[in-house]
Parts: sequence; structure tokens; C-alpha cells
Amino acid sequence: MEEKKRYACLVKVNTTFLEDQSNPGESKYAFAYTVTITNTGTVAAQLISRHWIITNAHHEIHEVKGLGVIGEQPLLEPNAQFEYTSGTILSTASGEMQGTYQMVAEDGTLFEANIAPFQLYQHRVLH
Repeated sequence: MEEKKRYACLVKVNTTFLEDQSNPGESKYAFAYTVTITNTGTVAAQLISRHWIITNAHHEIHEVKGLGVIGEQPLLEPNAQFEYTSGTILSTASGEMQGTYQMVAEDGTLFEANIAPFQLYQHRVLH
């Protein structure tokens, strides 16, 4: 059996294209993303800040850094989850996001929770 890491979080993301908030004529494509963070470590940890790297289809990069997520800095006990929904606007119909959450364990240890790259794209409707 694999030993459980003390400091670890699993991040899963689901995305949605927001047609009603987009305007392709103005190169405005809105997306929502729902993030689920699970503390898979053995110590409680608090999400302190975030760092997003957002890339559109033209490979233009926009970085976002800030404290917490949606105005919160959730404390996750081992096996606990925190879920939130946020959004971004791209100038292209597709793109990619990735990043990290900066976490601090209850014993003061700092670590990062990686957010694997995920795709943002406008779903095409077939007629």
C-alpha cells in the first residue's frame, strides 16, 4: 500500500461555455469553470492564494494572481472538499487554463496544489 502524502490536494475542473454572456462579434467568449479541491493529504491545509495562466487560441497569455478564491480562503481537513465556480473571458472561441493554489498546512508547511491544464472551448451545435 502506498503511503499517503502529508501535503497533497487533488484539483478537478469542469467547464461550461456561457453563450448568453458571449459576443463573438466583439471577440468575447465567456466561460465558467467549477473547481473541486480535495485535501488528499494527512494534515489540514488552507488555500491562501491562486495563480492562473490563461492562454487563448492565439497563444496570448494572461496571468491572474490573488488571495483566495471567490473571496474565500477555505480550510480543508484531510479528505474534505471545497467547490466553487468562477469564470473568465477569452478573445478567442477556445483556450486553455492551468495554474496552482498556494496552500499552508496547519503545521505551517507551504506547498502548492497543481491545477492541470484544461481546455475552454465553444461547443459547436450540429444541425
